[in-house]
Amino acid sequence: MAVPFFFLYLLLLLSVLSSPFSSAAPSDTLSEGSSLSIENTNDVLISQGGIFSAGFFPVGDNAYCFTIWFTEPFCDNNCSVIWMANRDQPVNGKKSKLSLLHSGDLLLIDAGRSIVWATNTAPSQFSIKLHLHDNGNLFLYEKEGGRVLWQSFDHPTDTLLPQQPLTKDRQLVSSRSRSNYSSGFYKLYFDSDNVLRLRYDSPETSSIYWPNTWLLTWDGRGSTFNSSRIAFFDSLGNFTSSDDFTFTSPDYGMRVQRILKIDCDGNLRLYSRENVRNKWIVSWQAMSQPCRIHGICGPNSMCNYVPSSGRRCSCLPGYKAKDYSDWSLGCEPELNRSCSGDEISYLKLSNVEFFGYEYGFFPNYTTQMCEDLC
Repeated sequence: MAVPFFFLYLLLLLSVLSSPFSSAAPSDTLSEGSSLSIENTNDVLISQGGIFSAGFFPVGDNAYCFTIWFTEPFCDNNCSVIWMANRDQPVNGKKSKLSLLHSGDLLLIDAGRSIVWATNTAPSQFSIKLHLHDNGNLFLYEKEGGRVLWQSFDHPTDTLLPQQPLTKDRQLVSSRSRSNYSSGFYKLYFDSDNVLRLRYDSPETSSIYWPNTWLLTWDGRGSTFNSSRIAFFDSLGNFTSSDDFTFTSPDYGMRVQRILKIDCDGNLRLYSRENVRNKWIVSWQAMSQPCRIHGICGPNSMCNYVPSSGRRCSCLPGYKAKDYSDWSLGCEPELNRSCSGDEISYLKLSNVEFFGYEYGFFPNYTTQMCEDLC
């Protein structure tokens, strides 16, 4: 009986080694002619030190984006996402693939064989590989010589990593909400005057809210003379910008992980944590008063901040919320507006700033003069 048992064991061993479903060590590199698919849950790139993962991330019902996130145990759908290729055009879960062509171009193709996203890499005479680095940068490079052809660090979404530069040609754009990863209304960018700014940019209005626009540049912060327009932060927690704006995180030191992110509420925050099992903590934020962030409560609404309970949005008298789950949509009239001026009354609201939603600005006007204009 010993001989048949040996051959049976050998056959089983060979079948496991040759099976397409056998487990393989995670790779940080994708070669030419290879693909990553949604249907194969093992199709994930993991950086050499295991810090970052890149693959398809669920963003809705049968909707996926190719994403880079911090490799975290048991994170399910709450991983710390730091980059997305197709945030505004998710693909479905069947037959969608990320493919590295022999031409060197990296393509995201949906089930209908349409190109959803591409790096548009110029053809190379050398072999091309896609690599996920331990610093969170995903890049295409030539195997001979190592020349980088494309990298995710040049195309940020809403997050910067240590040593990742924000330049005059790039911007951070917030997500629409905590559960909606598509592009939102807030952005961090270098303005034409060389100053780093936060802007609220919705279909209805657009306005700068940081730094304070009522202050002259040199009274607020920053310099307009340096046209290099570049900003970055290091792993210790030092932030430096070419407009002379700098800050140092209160938890200065060699933390394991740090990110600078423009959140869906419009605030720019530096987060840190000591290990992947800890929660992210806010170590710095641009806006200490959340109600000064433009558009946070939407048109025809008011924002009130109470330190004990946080920010609270409410509608103006005579208005109701369009969507209580998304206050950025603002409020709408409870009743149809009358076309008769005799049926309209006016209410004075003191200590209220419309932050770009005002229909007009008329200094030194009395209440009666404003009513006559309306």
